[in-house]
Amino acid sequence: MAAPNRIISLNLGMQTVGMAEFRTSSTGGLVLNSFKLTELLADPSAEASRIAQMKIAIQEMGDAYKLKGLRVNYSIPAQSVFTRFVKLPAVGAEKVDQIITFEAQQNVPFPIDEVVWDYQLVGGQPEKLEVVLVAIKADLLDDLNNAVEDSGLKTNVVDVAPMALYNAFRYNYSDMSGCSLLIDIGSRTTNLIFVEPNKVFSRSIPIGGSTISAAIAKDFNEPFGASEERKRALGFVSLGGAYAEPSDPDVARVSKMIRNSMTRLHAEISRSISFYRSQQGGSQPARVFLAGGSVSLPYMREFFAEKLQMPIEFFNALRNVAVGNDVNLEEAGKSAHVLGELVGLSLRSMSECPMELNLQPASVVKAHKLAQKRPYIVLAGLCVLLSLAGWWLYFQRATQVESAVIGELQQKIAPLKQKETQFQNTRKEIQAAQATAAPFIEAVNERGYWVAILDELNARLPERYVWITQFEPITISGDKATPLMSAETGATHSAEIPTPPPVGPGGPRGQGEARQIFGLRLHGLYLESPTEAGVVDQFAKNLEDSPLVSKVTVVTRATPTQTEWAYDYELQVELKTAIKPQ
Repeated sequence: MAAPNRIISLNLGMQTVGMAEFRTSSTGGLVLNSFKLTELLADPSAEASRIAQMKIAIQEMGDAYKLKGLRVNYSIPAQSVFTRFVKLPAVGAEKVDQIITFEAQQNVPFPIDEVVWDYQLVGGQPEKLEVVLVAIKADLLDDLNNAVEDSGLKTNVVDVAPMALYNAFRYNYSDMSGCSLLIDIGSRTTNLIFVEPNKVFSRSIPIGGSTISAAIAKDFNEPFGASEERKRALGFVSLGGAYAEPSDPDVARVSKMIRNSMTRLHAEISRSISFYRSQQGGSQPARVFLAGGSVSLPYMREFFAEKLQMPIEFFNALRNVAVGNDVNLEEAGKSAHVLGELVGLSLRSMSECPMELNLQPASVVKAHKLAQKRPYIVLAGLCVLLSLAGWWLYFQRATQVESAVIGELQQKIAPLKQKETQFQNTRKEIQAAQATAAPFIEAVNERGYWVAILDELNARLPERYVWITQFEPITISGDKATPLMSAETGATHSAEIPTPPPVGPGGPRGQGEARQIFGLRLHGLYLESPTEAGVVDQFAKNLEDSPLVSKVTVVTRATPTQTEWAYDYELQVELKTAIKPQ
C-alpha cells in the first residue's frame, strides 16, 4: 500500500511516552525524521493522573512537531492488554472466525461485549492453527484514545507494544536464523518475545524498572521519586562475588538490590524458555537482544551474558532505518534500543507486517467506516444537488413559459373583463326591474288565482245532486276557522284576523307563533240520490285530487230524512297556495 508522506508513531509506555515522525525514502525504505521521549511520573501514587500526564506529553510533542490533524499509529503497553497464544484444530477458512470467536469468549477473562479484541494467525503445524488473541477493556481503551485524539491527532492503528516490537525486529533482523529472544525491560513489566522464522511467542513478566525503584525506596525509606533518581544516578547491576564492591556503601546497596531484582527476572526468563520449548514446541534461543529503558543500567548486558550463557547484544531498532539530517545521530544511537515500538508502528503504514493486530475503539471504527463511505455520500449529495438543480431549471423554465402564456391570456382577458362588467351592470338593472315589477306580477297572478279556483270547483263538482250555494275565504289555525271577510259588509276582518304573511306557490311565505292555513268554506245543498249523502263525500274526494287543494274536511252534512227534497252540507277546503285578501 502507498505510504503517506509523514508517518506518525506514538508509544504510550507506562513511564515513557515516545513519539517519532518517519517518511519513506525513494528506494522504499524507512527514514526517521524526528523523535522525542518524554518521562512521566513513575510514582505509583500518581497512577490516577497518568492518563492526564500522558495527554499533556502528547500535546506538547504534537505542538512541537506541528502534527495536529495527522493520523497516528500508537501502541498500548502489554500490562494493559490481555494476551493469549492458543492452538486450535485446523478448520476451513470459512470457519476460522467462528472458532476463534468462540475461543476468545472462553479465554478472555471479561465479558466479550465489554472488551475490544483482535487476533492474528501466527503459523503452526498443518493440523493445528496457532493464534494470538489480544483484548483490552473498552473503557480503558476509550480513555487512552481520548488522550490521543484530544491532543489533535487522529487514530489510525492501535497496536500492542510487544507486537510492534516484534515487527520492528523482523524488519531489522530479517537475516537471523534459528530462535532469537528479545527481552524488553520496561517500567512495570518485562516482555519476552521469542522469534523464529515461522513462529512467534510472547510473555509478560511483572518485573521492571519500577520494581527496582520500589525496592530501593523501601530499603532507604524514601519516596518513590527519590529512589527513582537514586537508581538513575548511582545504579548499576552488581557483577557478583568475584568483583570488588564500590567504596560508597549506598552505591553498593543499590547495585545489590538491582542485581537481586534482575536475578528474579532471570529466574522467570529461564522458566519462560522452558515453557516455550516444552509447551509451545519452540527452539532453544540462540541469541538474546535487550531492549527497553531499564537495560540502560550499566553492566546489564554482562549480567545476562553471565546468567544465560549465550550471545547478548542491545536491540538496534535503527539497524535498517535511515536517519534524517535533522536528527542528532549520537542521541539516536543512544536511544536505538527504546525506539523499537515506534519503528514497528511506522511499518504498519508503509507495508504489510508479520503481525497486524488493531485494537481500534468503536468510535474510531465508526469514523473509519464513515470516511470510507464519505466519497459515496459526497457523490450522492452531488447527485441530489444536480437533481435539485435540474428541477430548479425545469421550474424556472416552466415559470417563464407560464408567465408568457399568462401574459397572452391577460391580453385576451382584458376585453372580456369589460364585457363582464357590462353584463354585471345589465344583471343589476334586470334585478332592479324585476324587484319593481314583482308586486304587479304578484297582483296579476292573484287575480287569475280566483278564476283558477272557481274553475277547479266547477270541474270537481258532480254533474247532478250537488250545488254550491255559498263559499268564503277563511284562515285555519288549529281547529278554528275564521272568515277573512264579513258576510254582511264584505269588509276584511282586519281587526280580528292579522294579515297573513305572504306565501309563494309552495306554501306560506312566513310563519308566526301559530301556523295559519288559508282556505275556503263551502256551503251547499245536495239532493236525494241512490248514494244518499255519499254524493257529498264524492265531491270532497274530487276536491282533494285537485292540484290546488291540500286537504278537504266535511264539517257538516245533513242526513236524508225522506221528508225534504234537499239537504245542507258544509266543506272546509285547505288550499296549497294562500289567498291574499284584497
